Amino acid sequence: QVQLVESGGGLVQAGGSLRLSCAASGDTICISTMGWYRQDPGKERELVADITSGGRTNYANSVKDRFTVYRDNAKNTLYLQMNRLRPEDTAVYYCKADSDGGGYWGQGTQVTVSS
Repeated sequence: QVQLVESGGGLVQAGGSLRLSCAASGDTICISTMGWYRQDPGKERELVADITSGGRTNYANSVKDRFTVYRDNAKNTLYLQMNRLRPEDTAVYYCKADSDGGGYWGQGTQVTVSS
């Protein structure tokens, strides 16, 4: 079992920045890829960015060159640095961890970008 707790969401003006954190606990030694997803009401959850245990990253086209995903394996923490935020980035952001036991999700953190 893996537990994930996100933090760092909030309200920001367009053009601003936020950093999300996702702290993992439990059976963290089995975690491979970790990622950030987001979901707007009425829409499907979509991948924002993910990163393998070896540090290879993958981004949605809509966030490339604005967002950076990274992880601190010693602290079992995943981060998402979000710069030049846009109103369309408004969503609940979820952390996900893949492990031998399956995929685990955090509870989500709200990001709201005002125009």
